[in-house]
Amino acid sequence: MPATPEQPQRPEQPQHPEQPQHPELPETDRHPARRNVLRSGLATGLATALGSTTAAAVATPAAAAAPRSTDRTLTLTGHLPTGSPDFVHLPVEVPDGVREIAVSYAYDKPPVPAGTPGNSCDIGVFDERGTDLGGPGFRGWSGGFRTEFRIARDSATPGYLPGPVGAGTWHVVLGPYQVAPQGLDYRVDVTLRFGEPGPEFTPSYPAERARGRGRAWYRGDCHLHTVHSDGRRLPEEVAAGARAAGLDFIVSTDHNTSSSHAVWGPLAGPDLLIVPGEEITTRNGHWLALGLPAGEFVDWRYRSRDDVLPRFVRQVHRSGGLVVPAHPYCPYVACQWKFGYEQADAVEVWNGPWTYDDESAVDTWDARLAVALRDGRSWLPAMGNSDAHSAPQVIGLPHNVVLAEDLTRDAVLDGLRAGRSWLAESAAVHLDFTVTGDGRRAGIGEELAVPADAPLDVRLAVSGVPGGTVRFLTDEGQMHQESLPAGGAGTVVWRTTASLAAYVRAEVRHPRADGSPGRGNTMGEDLPWGPMAALTNPIVLRAEDR
Repeated sequence: MPATPEQPQRPEQPQHPEQPQHPELPETDRHPARRNVLRSGLATGLATALGSTTAAAVATPAAAAAPRSTDRTLTLTGHLPTGSPDFVHLPVEVPDGVREIAVSYAYDKPPVPAGTPGNSCDIGVFDERGTDLGGPGFRGWSGGFRTEFRIARDSATPGYLPGPVGAGTWHVVLGPYQVAPQGLDYRVDVTLRFGEPGPEFTPSYPAERARGRGRAWYRGDCHLHTVHSDGRRLPEEVAAGARAAGLDFIVSTDHNTSSSHAVWGPLAGPDLLIVPGEEITTRNGHWLALGLPAGEFVDWRYRSRDDVLPRFVRQVHRSGGLVVPAHPYCPYVACQWKFGYEQADAVEVWNGPWTYDDESAVDTWDARLAVALRDGRSWLPAMGNSDAHSAPQVIGLPHNVVLAEDLTRDAVLDGLRAGRSWLAESAAVHLDFTVTGDGRRAGIGEELAVPADAPLDVRLAVSGVPGGTVRFLTDEGQMHQESLPAGGAGTVVWRTTASLAAYVRAEVRHPRADGSPGRGNTMGEDLPWGPMAALTNPIVLRAEDR
């Protein structure tokens, strides 16, 4: 999700920075001759060959192809009414001998009534291998962040994949994210530059192992953006920010593209594991694919009703990766999660600085814990990530602290998948959370099987949260609350039994804005708690049969 530097972390419309980035159409281009309205869905294209137009869609070539020369430019214009397909594919015939393809676009922004979304349109491209869902033709995506891009054999604009410019039918894909009542008039300029191709691009993928400490707790942010999607930080700046935040690992999750995977190699090191990933930005919510094979992309051109998510879940799982719904209650268009959680491996309940939608995500996650345990199913671990795009958004606010066998891709993903993790707002926060009883002990993400009436001591040792409030919660809700001293460090102990609690988890909250500690099991006009400082995954309690 994007956010501008002058805003807090919460994004505005996903992948749609401030509208002025998109030049408006000249007055003469705003009302092209109208042709047939687009009627088909995902595979519908504006069948516009280089220098000609068919009647398959609303499209008008504003300039015919020039004779073969150093450059050849085609201008496509058209009108998209409300109700257009989510993605419109504009065919462009690319002849032999092209060394570079360059694309720029603009669309109009007519005034709209208050409360009515204005025009917003994304862009990307597929090469001659086609536009099939999940197919090999993907060559890049920049959403609404850029107005132009280029692709050549040796280099490409961030967000796009360097490689051969093969002859055949390429497709510029438009994503009319929001369409005003008047419709959306667009202009796309495609320039083909002829000549000898440059040298072959050599990717530099990150290693799958860093220098670890063996079995230990490792800190990592699994949701980060760079200039390869809608972030304003260079990959070098993200890596430096991760090190400054005291992180051991990060996952690269640019929107709808794998282009950044190829540049992380020299930025990783013995002290920082960098794992390839992607944030898949659909019209019905965003999800993180963590631990993708380097260079692999996951398609995003579908809604929940299309019932194709399972296909892409299988794609991620084949390589041992994780599927994680992101910011499920984010209030922006197309951000709220509508696919269900049955195939998820974890859920991002804390996204950036703490806000009310995080409260909703934690409440939903907590309710699902009880249902999963009742049904004998695996419970869904919680995750927290910064989703940082640009300064001053803080990399590592929050992040995951995961118990892993070592600092490797597979070990970190295994720990997250198992829920052996807790969430921290910064590396200044430390905690240890255990349950002991009947001569046994369990930690975060583990199960403790004991006699139903055996006394169990729930213990949390925490530091780094001055004046904070510790909460112990079970399937019944909050069962214990205790304040930390001004120094921010303390140990809280509470007793229960497996007959009384199916699980227990801990939260550590900052004081409220008025300085009060907050109060559980109450209702009022305001949220009862201050911002989250730390949140654990549960310790499951199981009563043994006698």
